[in-house]
Amino acid sequence: MKEKIINFFNDVVKEMKKVTWPTKEELKESTTVVIVVCMLIAAFTYVIDMAINQLFKGIF
Repeated sequence: MKEKIINFFNDVVKEMKKVTWPTKEELKESTTVVIVVCMLIAAFTYVIDMAINQLFKGIF
């Protein structure tokens, strides 16, 4: 059991060495894209919600 745990952590270390981590600039750029897309989706949802709300006010 102890040997399996040691092998597991050795494998984790080997795999983590293969990971290519983003640079600080890439991380900032990706974060900006995510924030902008979230804001666009929120604005789109708000507009659709208001349109449906007005539609139901007109019907009822």
